[in-house]
Amino acid sequence: MQLSTNILLIIALAPLVGCLLAGFLGKQIGRVGAHSVTILGLAVSCALSFYVLYQLTAGGASSYNQDIYTWFEIGRLHVSVGFLVDRLTAMMMVVVTFVSLLVHVYTIGYMADDPGYQRFFSYISLFTFAMLMLVMSNNFMQLFFGWEGVGLVSYLLIGFWYKRPTAIFANLKAFLVNRVGDFGFLLGIAAVLYFLGTLDYATAFENAPSLIGKTLALTSTTHWDAATVICVLLFVGAMGKSAQVPLHVWLPDSMEGPTPISALIHAATMVTAGIFMVARMSPFFELSEGALSFVMVIGATGALFTGLIGIVQNDIKRVVAYSTLSQLGYMTVALGVSAYAGAVFHLMTHAFFKALLFLGAGSVIIAMHHEQDMRYMGGLRKYMPITWITMWIGSLALVAIPFTSGFYSKDAIIEAVGESHRWGSGYAYVCVLIGAFVTALYTFRQMYLTFHGKERFTVVDHHAHAAHGDAHSDDPHHGHKPGELEHAPHESPWVVTLPLILLAIPSLLVGFFTIGPMLFGDWFGQAIHVEEANNVLGELGREFHGPAAMALHGLLSWPFALVVLAFVITTYIYLFNPAMAGKIKNELMPLWTVLDRKYWVDDVYFAIFARGGVKLGRLFWKAGDAAVIDGAMVNGSAGVVRGIAAGVRRLQSGYLYHYAFAMILGLILLLGGFWVFGSGLIGQ
Repeated sequence: MQLSTNILLIIALAPLVGCLLAGFLGKQIGRVGAHSVTILGLAVSCALSFYVLYQLTAGGASSYNQDIYTWFEIGRLHVSVGFLVDRLTAMMMVVVTFVSLLVHVYTIGYMADDPGYQRFFSYISLFTFAMLMLVMSNNFMQLFFGWEGVGLVSYLLIGFWYKRPTAIFANLKAFLVNRVGDFGFLLGIAAVLYFLGTLDYATAFENAPSLIGKTLALTSTTHWDAATVICVLLFVGAMGKSAQVPLHVWLPDSMEGPTPISALIHAATMVTAGIFMVARMSPFFELSEGALSFVMVIGATGALFTGLIGIVQNDIKRVVAYSTLSQLGYMTVALGVSAYAGAVFHLMTHAFFKALLFLGAGSVIIAMHHEQDMRYMGGLRKYMPITWITMWIGSLALVAIPFTSGFYSKDAIIEAVGESHRWGSGYAYVCVLIGAFVTALYTFRQMYLTFHGKERFTVVDHHAHAAHGDAHSDDPHHGHKPGELEHAPHESPWVVTLPLILLAIPSLLVGFFTIGPMLFGDWFGQAIHVEEANNVLGELGREFHGPAAMALHGLLSWPFALVVLAFVITTYIYLFNPAMAGKIKNELMPLWTVLDRKYWVDDVYFAIFARGGVKLGRLFWKAGDAAVIDGAMVNGSAGVVRGIAAGVRRLQSGYLYHYAFAMILGLILLLGGFWVFGSGLIGQ
């Protein structure tokens, strides 16, 4: 059975149609029309994505790989718009459209008072279209189109509240950092074309073994392995999109965008594009041990050290943002040990519980009248029971409590790293193991500061303010001091809480039912290629006796013990001895400063690249533009002409005897020259 081309086109284009209607006809169709057409487009796309996944898994359909439209042809290079839809693609399509659909519904409540309502819905639908084009592509050129598309729309969404200078700074930062990664990615695609002569996935993967023994000559004595060059360059692109160290600095600042886009970018779409791309490129990466070690070390570093920063954050959204950085590190580590299925499996479970945590944080922000500092919260569980329960579910999945979805994917990655013997695996194992403890620390701290303990806010006179305030006001406190609210907090409307409930269900259950086939079966088939010697998941599969047995065994594992230790520490500090938090901070002030300054990476980048770029620009301006172009070339040439003209002008005196003298002098010079040259010729 073959999948229908028309169905795949509808899946990809339905969000684009909603985007165009909301974007160009927003004033005519109004707010209700804008969210109706975009949600309808996403609902159609999501339903058909589930249908495609069903057909591939239970309906007997084979993988789809066809070109739809010829983009261009240059010589033997043929570039098309086409789809490659196998189980890996179908799973990504379901995750992207499902999370995006819930974010669309959630946005109705969160952005209710925003004047850019229609524009926001248009942007997020365009974002979904670009992501679908990325995951459904069957060639590198279309992949790059989707890759750049999500980057462009993320720039528009992070800076959606363009009157805020911080939002403009954040979207420029995200755009520029991603350009660094995208440059490497483009070079990687060029290397594929150079060595293999094609941009088509199927042809490139089929010819991947021919890379063995090929090298790229940089100098007469320096030669780099072709497969390593391709893989490292492609991964540089993933480092930008998936916010890997050291190109991670844009992601926390992107919290300046509205909360729905934080969930969409950081849960299921943009930041996971790099993980999906590396998994798709597994036939290349399996050819290079060096590239895989590089991927593993980068991921392990991010998993631990970005997670540590989350411990000192007070902004509820930034805690979740640094958690995303850490979890992306876990996915990248899995890629580095050839556990591609484990990385993609964690991508799926993470999409659900991280979207839940972001949207839950947004629900809290609504209730707190757009206050995001957890130091002015506390005791919210009695005001917001649905948000409280669902966020606890997401938190338990994040810290990998046995039987939650996060446990199955995260524990499998830790075990896979421990099973690997690749260079750097020892360092990676220590990082992911300590990372489990760090994740539990900042997660439980966040939940206690937000929902438990005494209330650290006060309700003040609200006669001068509206019930919900202005979602995009430049003053987040609306004229009040931090911790002062116009009304007592209350549960968010159903358009906010319903997506939380629908995300909580897979955060709890999806891992239990899918780990067997996705991780230890041949569920992905030919979509992922792993050399037998690198198959760490195959080794773990021999010890897998079902999800229940795995969860029970997890109760006796080191990661769970570290989570319990973090739970005990945070419970004692934030519920029974809150003053101890300040004492620990004072005792560990040097370490706290390092984490609060984020290892000074941003400062170094700003000093070297931002200020350095400005200084270099001024140098070129003064030395190049002002001195050479304006001074020497433009003004200099004008000065030379002016000088010559002034000299010639003195000769034009108007006196007859001056002209007669010039004629006699010219005649003498002419006769003298004739005599000199004439005598020479006669002499010869």
